[in-house]
Amino acid sequence: MLNFPTATVPDSNSPGLVMLAAMMGQVPYLTPADIEQMLPLWKRQITLRRHDFLISEGQMEQHLYFVVDGTLRIYLPTAAEDICVGFAYANTMVCSVPSFMGGKPSDYCIQALKQCELVAVNRADWLNLLDTNANFGRFWRMEMERAVLGQIERQIDLLLPEPQQRLDRVRTRSPRLFQLIPKKYIASYLRMTPETLSRLR
Repeated sequence: MLNFPTATVPDSNSPGLVMLAAMMGQVPYLTPADIEQMLPLWKRQITLRRHDFLISEGQMEQHLYFVVDGTLRIYLPTAAEDICVGFAYANTMVCSVPSFMGGKPSDYCIQALKQCELVAVNRADWLNLLDTNANFGRFWRMEMERAVLGQIERQIDLLLPEPQQRLDRVRTRSPRLFQLIPKKYIASYLRMTPETLSRLR
């Protein structure tokens, strides 16, 4: 686990917890009581500088994070290149999911692309919430289903032979990506060179 020198305990009125409560409040089946039970579990407030790591390859994922501000990339490091597999930005949750759910060392790195503010919940506290609160159990199942569907869409993207088709699908699905993420990382995500991406419309 990484040690964050700028990790603090958020107070109940911190911007991060206010944003998190607002996001959860948009989920129709989560009640105010559910959200009130969940918020105190987010006991860490973290600041990352540009290029800092949230988690590195080989580490155990011990937290689930909510991004208050900033952008991060999720990538698989290989000898040849860093393969970008996803991104996180404000008002989204992020962690190394296989490590978090499977309790095994992470194959992935999560790195800040600019200064980031996050709040975090401990893995054991979150899993206990899922076991004891049926509504949050439902919320997490639906988040995991959405993640699986997203991975299927990504597999389709990568199977398409034409770079323009890959770009068009991702741009339709995630237009915000192109406002927040540098093009070289989007190119890696699309499995093309930055030069190819620059030539496409």
